[in-house]
Amino acid sequence: MAAGTLYTYAENWRAYKAQIAAQYSGAHLKVASAPPAFTFGQTNRSPTFLSSFPLGKVPAFQGDDGFCLFESNAIAHYLSSDALRGNTPQASAQVLQWVNFADSEIVPPASAWVFPTLGIMQFNKQATEQAKEEVKRVLLVLNQHLNTRTFLVGERVSLADITVVCSLLWLYKQVLEPAFRQPYPNVNRWFTTCINQLQFKAVLGEVKLCEKMAQFDAKKFAELQPKKEAPPKKEKGGKDAGKQQPQPQQEKKEKKEKKEEKKAPAPAEEMDECEAALASEPKTKDPFAHLPKSAFVLDEFKRKYSNEDTLTVALPHFWETFDKEGYSIWYGEYRFPDELAMTFMSCNLITGMFQRLDKLRKNAFASVILFGTNNDSSISGIWIFRGQDLAFTLSDDWQIDYESYKWRKLDVDSEECKTMVKEYFAWEGEFKHVGKPFNQGKIFK
Repeated sequence: MAAGTLYTYAENWRAYKAQIAAQYSGAHLKVASAPPAFTFGQTNRSPTFLSSFPLGKVPAFQGDDGFCLFESNAIAHYLSSDALRGNTPQASAQVLQWVNFADSEIVPPASAWVFPTLGIMQFNKQATEQAKEEVKRVLLVLNQHLNTRTFLVGERVSLADITVVCSLLWLYKQVLEPAFRQPYPNVNRWFTTCINQLQFKAVLGEVKLCEKMAQFDAKKFAELQPKKEAPPKKEKGGKDAGKQQPQPQQEKKEKKEKKEEKKAPAPAEEMDECEAALASEPKTKDPFAHLPKSAFVLDEFKRKYSNEDTLTVALPHFWETFDKEGYSIWYGEYRFPDELAMTFMSCNLITGMFQRLDKLRKNAFASVILFGTNNDSSISGIWIFRGQDLAFTLSDDWQIDYESYKWRKLDVDSEECKTMVKEYFAWEGEFKHVGKPFNQGKIFK
């Protein structure tokens, strides 16, 4: 089984392909996307990095055995299982067909349309309109193909689905508003089916589909442009200034040389312009940065929880490795159960909260359960947070929903805590403190 480290910047959709493939195959993949493990623009320009990855581009993969790979499709292929790659020569060729389709038919128009809305590329109306038409053509091809199929190749998720979903991700998040995507129901059904698979969610989190088509952000574009150095000020000339001026012939020659300088090609970039701009966007301060490093690897537990049996593998791993000094366990109960009506609406309440906490995922895990039936239900859950404080108070962005819940910190060593963790993680048990039957659960990871 493959094992190694993936170097990338945060939220790199190309890296997502390898990460999702590893979730399915069980490959042991560590992701280095933040200091000190990886600093974009520094680490990837260091002599050590360039000796293994001469282009200095990310994502880049280094196996525990020293094996190195660059190019996202090659990395995703290496980390996949045989089932993901296609079990027969025909299936394998079809997977490769859709991987190439994504790169050649989806990525170019998607970039031309989406990047200006993110402020990282200048808006060009003609190019954008052309990109929209190309996207429509791509969606039509996919819609026809998926008319009688659940997935692109075979009856299960393959590397084809992973690659095409990741290539469409920014389109669905930024510009494919309901009216635009409405003519392609098969694509929409397939896309939402994929992103709701546990293996996709473990990497992408909750994907919020576009509600209103984003437009060119001129202000953000201006902010992201590199500042030009001011030209040196001309010195004021005195009486002898005229004597020091270059002769007309000399001046002409200098102008010609300057013109030729401008024409000289710019040195090759290590990253393409759009990726570099995306990666260089200012990041908000990490509220957990002050905490000492913990031996408990939350991502490793999430991987086991997603891919292996909860009671026999994930739960024992949790208690064997849990760091009670570096993490805390909390019980949250919705304050207003009398206001809960239809169960599907109550589930939307949970999902909405998860979506608004997207940036907390790296340092938290939760199992939140809806108990009861229509007009007689309650919501409660177990949350794992980095540190000893209730995490919602650490960022204004995380405080929208938390006051609607009553919070209680659990004693990690108590039987009450162990029982509740077991029941909420496994979605089964007596749930004596609730008094209502299990309806359905949602996982935040």
